[in-house]
Amino acid sequence: MLVGEAEEVEVAHDPRLRRGPGPAGAGCLPLASFVMTLRLTVLGTGYLGATHAASMAELGFEVLAMDVDEAKVKLLADGHTPFYEPDLEPLLQKHLATGQLRFTTSYEEVAAFGDVHFLCVGTPQRKGEYAADMRYVDGVVDGLAPHLDRPCLVVGKSTVPVGTAARVQDRLSALAPAGAEAELAWNPEFLREGFAVADTLRPDRLVVGVTSERAEATLREVYAAAIASGTPFIATDFATAELVKVAANAFLATKISFINAMAELCEATGADVSVLADALGHDERIGRKFLNAGLGFGGGCLPKDIRAFMARAGELGVDQALSFLREVDAINMRRRGHVVDRARAMCGGSYLGTRVGVLGAAFKPDSDDVRDSPALNVAGQIQLQGAQVTVYDPRAVENARRLFPTLGYADSAIEACQGADLVLHLTEWREFREMDPAALEGVVAQKRIIDARNALDPARWRAAGWTYGSLGRP
Repeated sequence: MLVGEAEEVEVAHDPRLRRGPGPAGAGCLPLASFVMTLRLTVLGTGYLGATHAASMAELGFEVLAMDVDEAKVKLLADGHTPFYEPDLEPLLQKHLATGQLRFTTSYEEVAAFGDVHFLCVGTPQRKGEYAADMRYVDGVVDGLAPHLDRPCLVVGKSTVPVGTAARVQDRLSALAPAGAEAELAWNPEFLREGFAVADTLRPDRLVVGVTSERAEATLREVYAAAIASGTPFIATDFATAELVKVAANAFLATKISFINAMAELCEATGADVSVLADALGHDERIGRKFLNAGLGFGGGCLPKDIRAFMARAGELGVDQALSFLREVDAINMRRRGHVVDRARAMCGGSYLGTRVGVLGAAFKPDSDDVRDSPALNVAGQIQLQGAQVTVYDPRAVENARRLFPTLGYADSAIEACQGADLVLHLTEWREFREMDPAALEGVVAQKRIIDARNALDPARWRAAGWTYGSLGRP
């Protein structure tokens, strides 16, 4: 998914969040003028699927969501999400109560119920390779297709290698009793974790890969409310629709790694990367967003998506076209080691016998997602080099504990920093950005902090007597 990476603090001011009343302030359209005749299903109830299902119910559709994981289905049917996403759980509970949203584990029930079936399963990085693991997409198609005995539209939303949709369409037509009447479209998602409900209800663009006017008309009906509010609707072919998502993520990853490369130069020359980014951002051809230097990107999307993009380019014989993404990836991964080195230097050249308090475990704020989290990666490396590390995150502690059980964990920032020789700010939650340095007075052993997200106020911390370090700033 297209996430607002951890560097992108200013997304909190997204105007799409202020366009009217809605669930927990997320905003929604008045629906009285739209008649929802289609019945929708969502296959896969992870981050994308659960959000899409609840949001489509909010738009007035009857929705049946399906997953093969019985425990997850039960949790969702009871009104709880297996992950943290602002605004989602209240929306889920609202439409379970209205009856607009239900959950099942049955492909047969899904096929009988739905007119439009959204495929929302994951495409993780294949173990030991760069390429995307397509078994979940293939599995859901093989599970659903044999039950499709009437005309319907199957809509892929997963991030996939270009060429997947054409292959899936052939498989769908071959397996479905309805044959070619079980048509495929591809409609990539552009969600940012922490803003996924707003991004679904108020998308900044809608892209659909279709092969018929009927498929386009159906998706125009599904997204009628957003189109009526001015959201651009772009109908294109399968390959272009597939490429839009991965190209967008590759471009955003490139912007982040570019400014982090500039941060390395700023440290070598005494320049200030924050001022540099501000100056660059005034050029409307460049823009300021995603030019926040820091620890780099992580999560379940950008890292694996750019790697899968490179892998697919290689399969197509055009690997040189994306060779620059190898350096984008390398710069990003180098940031983690750089923070470890900077922290070691601040500890006098060795971590042995030191206590380090870590603020942040999630890969970005407003999320409990710790997949490929730079924060946890840094914390783990420091622990392996001899430090006693204690981590606090407002939402992600339990997920972090499952992934890194040997790290220490705390229930508050104060507890994480107790007796610390060094504090690391690694995920820029508002709680940390607004923290008063005086709150740690007498808590830490030594007043030393590295702001690896360049999100704290240096003057405020230094005025409170702290040795303050950041990335790419004097």
